[in-house]
Amino acid sequence: MNQIDLKDRGAVVTGGARGIGYAIAQRLLASGAKVSLWDRDPAALAEALKSLAGAGEVATETVDLTNPEAVEAAAHSTARGFGRIDILINNAGIAGVNKKLWELTPDEWRVVVEVDLNAVFYCCRAVVPIMLKNGYGRIVNTASIAGKEGNPNASHYSAAKAGVIGLTKSLGKELAQSGILVNCFTPAVIQTDILKQVTQQHIDYMLAKIPMGRFGEVQEAAALVAWLSSEDCSFSTGAVFDLSGGRATY
Repeated sequence: MNQIDLKDRGAVVTGGARGIGYAIAQRLLASGAKVSLWDRDPAALAEALKSLAGAGEVATETVDLTNPEAVEAAAHSTARGFGRIDILINNAGIAGVNKKLWELTPDEWRVVVEVDLNAVFYCCRAVVPIMLKNGYGRIVNTASIAGKEGNPNASHYSAAKAGVIGLTKSLGKELAQSGILVNCFTPAVIQTDILKQVTQQHIDYMLAKIPMGRFGEVQEAAALVAWLSSEDCSFSTGAVFDLSGGRATY
């Protein structure tokens, strides 16, 4: 594995206790970064911290990402601990229930938008001022191919991820001359525990749309994110990187 140089960089990975977030944390640590895992599940964080012992400098923050004040506190705590935050990976997300739009309750809609979109705003809002002080940063947001195409029976998720793409493009332009680059990637299905939240019918639909005929692996996502988190990524901002096995058409 070719190593990307992230030596001494301070990184935050939301939803870092499992799945894509955990794989990203592993890859960033292997590249020399110090990594703080932000997650709402303290037991999962403790397990992740234990399994990453020896991989590098790891910290954890138990934080409700839908609470702006809690996010602010976690950002300041992490910045104090690492001395800086250079990398923010907004990865935490939920799939929500699979229903047609008119069958969704307002609460079922609201919780997905709150976790998948609003939390990205809260995290960027808290961390960008810290990055601006140092004149450097890399922000990578996990969007989804659903945000481009709109998956049926997942209007809440699709809308939230489309929002993440729009947020990425706006913030990227706002920070374009600051030394802080903001990008997102749009995976098709990645093999993680989030699949347990959706129906088999929905899984079959998503798999049928992927020309490569398989789901993505967490390590493939982590490899892309590691590059987007590095100084090697220097002329891309407000951009959308596909990770869809050929599904993406634009």
